[in-house]
Amino acid sequence: MKHYRLFLLFATSIVFFNYCTSQSNMESEYKFTNDLVHETSPYLLQHAHNPVNWMPWGDKALKKAKADNKLMLISVGYAACHWCHVMEHESFEDSTVAALMNQHFVCIKVDREERPDVDQIYMDAVQLMTGSGGWPLNCVTLPDGRPIWGGTYFPKENWMNILDQLSQLWLNAPDEAYGYAERLTKAVKQMDAIVPVDNPQPFAWSDIDSVLDPWKGTFDLKEGGRNQAPKFPIPNNWKFLMRAEHFRSDPQIREAVDLTLKKIAWGGIYDHLGGGFARYSVDQYWKVPHFEKMTYDNGQLVSLYAEAYQRQPDPLFKRIVYETLEYTAREMTSPEGGFYSSLDADSEGEEGKFYVWQKSEIDAVLGADAEWFCAYYQVTKSGNWEHGNNVLIMAQSLEDFATQKAKKAEKLERDLEKAKRKLFEKRSQRIRPGLDDKVLTAWNALMLKGYVDAYRVFGEKDFLAAALRNAEFIEQKLADGARLHRNYKEGRATINAFLDDYALLAEAYIALYEATLDPRWIQRSRAYADYAIAHFYDEAQQLFFYTSDEDPALIARKKELMDNVIPGSNSTMANVLFELGHFFGNQHYGEISQQMLQNIKGDMPRYGSGYSNWGILMLKHLAPFHEVVIAGTKAQQLARELDGNYLPNMLLVGAEKETPDQLPLLEYRFVDGATRIYVCQNSVCKLPVDAASEAIKQMGY
Repeated sequence: MKHYRLFLLFATSIVFFNYCTSQSNMESEYKFTNDLVHETSPYLLQHAHNPVNWMPWGDKALKKAKADNKLMLISVGYAACHWCHVMEHESFEDSTVAALMNQHFVCIKVDREERPDVDQIYMDAVQLMTGSGGWPLNCVTLPDGRPIWGGTYFPKENWMNILDQLSQLWLNAPDEAYGYAERLTKAVKQMDAIVPVDNPQPFAWSDIDSVLDPWKGTFDLKEGGRNQAPKFPIPNNWKFLMRAEHFRSDPQIREAVDLTLKKIAWGGIYDHLGGGFARYSVDQYWKVPHFEKMTYDNGQLVSLYAEAYQRQPDPLFKRIVYETLEYTAREMTSPEGGFYSSLDADSEGEEGKFYVWQKSEIDAVLGADAEWFCAYYQVTKSGNWEHGNNVLIMAQSLEDFATQKAKKAEKLERDLEKAKRKLFEKRSQRIRPGLDDKVLTAWNALMLKGYVDAYRVFGEKDFLAAALRNAEFIEQKLADGARLHRNYKEGRATINAFLDDYALLAEAYIALYEATLDPRWIQRSRAYADYAIAHFYDEAQQLFFYTSDEDPALIARKKELMDNVIPGSNSTMANVLFELGHFFGNQHYGEISQQMLQNIKGDMPRYGSGYSNWGILMLKHLAPFHEVVIAGTKAQQLARELDGNYLPNMLLVGAEKETPDQLPLLEYRFVDGATRIYVCQNSVCKLPVDAASEAIKQMGY
């Protein structure tokens, strides 16, 4: 066992990092070229000219490992990953390190955003071995893919020492490697095993309270978010808490939600000049971001702030939505209507260089206006970050600042917008961060829903137009009947979709139907849900696998059970099936959804943040859930009037005229010359009304 102890010691003695970014090498001639040169992923292409003989994940690499009887070195990252970039320059671009890797390993590079299934397996293995994880993720496996060692970032000398120890282990004591791989793989397979609940008990408000009560102890009631650093926005957390407070009238939750939404919007995590949010804050104050911008965060945050505006009309929330969607349209939308994946944290080899300011730069651009601008955004001569640099961050509202400076708020707002435009134009002359221009179905679904939610709240027709354009793009480029592809780039869709692609798109299309009342979108949502049931559902555990039964088998077929920075694919599918069951009167959908929640319910109290989307589903069972049906020529008008109100437990069905293939809830609802609103629960409806305000009263608001 001495070899095992030695390489495990290396694994556990390194400081692991959870944040990452990378940058392309755009030279015209290359000394080295490997198999990644044929890929479309920007992350894989960044490594196409390393001296390491990288291969993409696939049959060719797996067969080579078995034929050569070599260990596989699987290195996982993504294009906006800072520490991936650091490790590439320190180790993967070094010919000496590359020679060691090439001699003893079949080296495989994986873009975690394209292949989250591969990433999940080896991340689970690393977390079992070390107790932590992150990217870059490096895992060494047997030739058959079963892991024996793993970690995240390693400095060059440590990396070479570890690789030497592993190669010696494989040469001199392969039986130890096989034994460890067998035990570790068994543990990986068991990590997400669930025993279905045979005798389900009715959901109760005490189930929600058991989630909320321990969670409330983690609130940071001074700075917002959780009382820890780093701080991630995790929009689904605040969406659930906002709804829970709505139904439970809990002042502590209300305080936490209001404070967090304000602090995130004021903080350096938000790009006050260009719009859009960075992935997370490295500190507890939302001050200094990890500067990468991810489409999945921004889509969800648009939805969150739009919903927050419905609940409490705050101009700050509206501004955040508009500016973030302006950023998305300007920088993250392809000519075809797809949404790109991310912007790198680095430019010119430095993290955040594109976004930060020296005070002298602001003084030069703004002149006499620099003094109050710098005071408002906490800019100092010595810098509020490192190396004399400043991150723009607010400490108070514009109204309070105007009062403090004895200025009129309306004029100060105009002056502020003018100053921001000047600095934005100056910043635009800098070298931009790298763009990951691949299009991912799941992430596009999140941004599509963001646009839809913003349209429903603010009535901005351009928002709906962008959502419809993206939906048509997905249907044309990423769909093949009811089967989806994961990614699209340069005219190619190359990877079979995963459960999150189906679940999040089905959810987005439900919202798009409610915004347009076009039955095409609810029918497409149903088609994707049906496909997921046919190809992902595990009858034994009554939950969904992450990978389709049409995909080549990996060493484990995993399930994504918890919610994270993106809501989990199982919780999203359970919410989708709950709603589709109501739309179509389909009892089977509802039974699957309810059983899924029963299977998860017992785990929810131990970590509420990881089960927030399941919590949203439980609220649909506990609080009145309304089906609102609008039938008649004014259906669209009345639907938009309803959208101006915070009605979280509601689905909307409507049509201007009767059709043969209409949804069941629309049957027998039409009256000549009138538009009627029916407020229903489980297809049992109250007397029809003519006004949105009357329908809202019937719902008890």
